[in-house]
Amino acid sequence: MSDVSGVVSSDGAGPVDPAAAAHAFSAAERQSVYRAIFERRDMRHFCGGEVAPELMRRLLTAAHHAPSVGFMQPWRFVRIAQPSLRRQLHALVEVERVQTARALGEREDAFMRLKVEGLLSAAEVWVVALAEGREKHVFGRRTMPQMDLASTACAIQNLWLAARAEGLGMGWVSLFDPAAVSALLHMPPGAEPVALLCLGPVSDFYEQPMLQQQRWASRCALDELIYEDGWGQPMAAALAGKP
Repeated sequence: MSDVSGVVSSDGAGPVDPAAAAHAFSAAERQSVYRAIFERRDMRHFCGGEVAPELMRRLLTAAHHAPSVGFMQPWRFVRIAQPSLRRQLHALVEVERVQTARALGEREDAFMRLKVEGLLSAAEVWVVALAEGREKHVFGRRTMPQMDLASTACAIQNLWLAARAEGLGMGWVSLFDPAAVSALLHMPPGAEPVALLCLGPVSDFYEQPMLQQQRWASRCALDELIYEDGWGQPMAAALAGKP
């Protein structure tokens, strides 16, 4: 199991504020939540199989219960059932993958070795899109219209964590031209695809995030990213985990 030290204790109990204790999950339940968070991976390798319809509906229901600004629920889910459509989506991703590789310059060859085959091998492929008519939702978006995308990202994360808890892998593919995917799926004007999700059984979950394993990047230290009372101001020692 992933190391969750500093989040919950080894027995899953962890400190609970007395005011929160009445509403807290049990120690085992809390540990399961953190486990799903820490063991979630962006998967690129799948082993076929299938996802039972009732399980798929549970996952989509988890996604649909995500928070959304102004309760606008901007997400739409499109299942790609036809193999020919999968191949067309894969072709669009390949076009963007080549363009991205060229934009990376000296890292082009290394990037091209990172395959995106889940669209062809995963049990399920879903396109997540922002719905048309989002401009009518003003609550919480007057100065921050991008909150429709933030809300949809929450839905995707809900689905991701639920999938991990169910033992299924999921990968988020973002290498595509939104206009091309929108045209392929006959989306109405204003709708915008934001994610191609590959979902299904996997042989193993990666020990570390794939890009970290490939030494493309590593997770930043949390203390470098949290401030107090102003940008760049160090967090208080207690919350920063320092003696």
